[in-house]
Amino acid sequence: MKRYIKTTILSLALVSLLGACKEQLDVKNPNQPTPASASTETGVIALAQGSVYINGFRDGIKYSDGIPGYFWTGAVGFHELMGDVVGEEAANVYGNQIGMPDMVTLDDGTKVANPSAINTQLALLRTVNTNANAGANPLFYEWGYMYNLNNAMNNVIDIVNSTTFSGTSAAAKKNTVLAWAYWWKGYAYSRIGSIYYAGLINDKTGATNANYVAKEKIIAEANKNLDQAATLLTTLGTDAAYTATITALVPQFNQVGKGVPPTTDMWKRSINTLKARNIMVNTTAATMTPAQWGQILTLTNDGLKSTDNVFTGRSTDNADFISSVNGSMAAKSTGTPGTVTYKISERLIQDFPAGDKRLTNNFTQLAAPALFNSDRGNSFNTRWQLVSGGKGQAGVVVLSNLTVGAYELYLAGTYEENELMKAEAKLYTGDIAGALASIDAVRSFQGAGLAPLSGLTLDAAKEELRKERRVALVFRGLSFYDARRWEVISKGRTGAVVVDKAGKVNTNATITYNFLDYWDVPDNELVYNPAAAGSAPVRNPK
Repeated sequence: MKRYIKTTILSLALVSLLGACKEQLDVKNPNQPTPASASTETGVIALAQGSVYINGFRDGIKYSDGIPGYFWTGAVGFHELMGDVVGEEAANVYGNQIGMPDMVTLDDGTKVANPSAINTQLALLRTVNTNANAGANPLFYEWGYMYNLNNAMNNVIDIVNSTTFSGTSAAAKKNTVLAWAYWWKGYAYSRIGSIYYAGLINDKTGATNANYVAKEKIIAEANKNLDQAATLLTTLGTDAAYTATITALVPQFNQVGKGVPPTTDMWKRSINTLKARNIMVNTTAATMTPAQWGQILTLTNDGLKSTDNVFTGRSTDNADFISSVNGSMAAKSTGTPGTVTYKISERLIQDFPAGDKRLTNNFTQLAAPALFNSDRGNSFNTRWQLVSGGKGQAGVVVLSNLTVGAYELYLAGTYEENELMKAEAKLYTGDIAGALASIDAVRSFQGAGLAPLSGLTLDAAKEELRKERRVALVFRGLSFYDARRWEVISKGRTGAVVVDKAGKVNTNATITYNFLDYWDVPDNELVYNPAAAGSAPVRNPK
């Protein structure tokens, strides 16, 4: 039986925020906010940690409707489905239809329409976006998680500003926690503004408003909060107080590999990378202006470096944040296609360059295609399987590992993303050679074993960049943003590899996706918080 807690942002935030308080501290009454329980130096730091990893990414929403996992495999899973990195035949929360294109035209001209009774993804999303649909409404999850994270950070800011920190380094410790809160607020608004047509700006704990604003204003709010974090970090420097505080904020089991707590300069570079992303993913490539490309170059030139530490997640044996077998898109895609939630897309595999060690180290071609033919279509039929731990090729990136603690889940920006945004900005500002050098740098960093690119035309270089973003950033929740801004979701894809229902491999198919570019505000919110007069439209006019 479906279980679901119907919540406004207000009640959702209070209930789940207290869940984090109780888990991190010893809040005696889980039904009533008690800021005093966190208003000590150690208490507020523990609260700040739990408010991200528990409220924001794990227990922010209570549901039982079959959605595969928490934020990183549920809400982010929708992105990867629509980006055609993975496919799904399971019907829970309409996962099998979220990534179902309108039409697949096979090599012989046969047209295979979306088999859904609703027929299109757009029609589906409009039909199921009702509060009565409760936890089966796919539009609700990212909204719920990210506004819960935002509210939790509002609470942290309130408590930090009323807490006395100890010693001569009191200001440094306080400002580190504040930078943490503004960073995650900026992160939450970035995700809201990058997927929903409108949203709410809210800086008050346990309260909401009905003044919906356009997605562009949500992104502006994201950048404002990121700038506040950067300003605080600039005043700090990486001294002992900062280091001790950030080390306490990041869960110990995440402090491995790239997840070692960043210096203030590294963190500021993460901010620049996220701000560059906010520009790039929310503007189609065709409409980007020279000024915007200039902004991206400025930000990425001071963005993440290959040696920088970033914010990551690691699995533990008690599934505290993510588990090894279902805490990431990679984990939920690892194994034989018939046994895993997400099946590796043929279109992802065809984007690996010939001879790419990242492909041979991480994927196995099946002896025969895995077929998923039913009323749910067959665009996710596949010949490929993602393997755990790689195949032992030295120096080559491993894309999945089901061993506890072995997989590194990137929560925000990475060096590869930053370098590929830099490459794209260079392409569109006339520096083809510089762009190719950045693509080569990413391939080298991941151990692809490919010869350097050179002598390409602008169009050929753009195609290399498109493919590289798909394979180098796979499972990082960026595929749909790219498909949207390159207009693949609206114009479709030609020359696509598709395995039809008979198991025949088509190599020149045409896929017409026709996906909604920005999602409507979830009805789960609007029923309890109707838009006030003067609000921006809460429904995408498409």
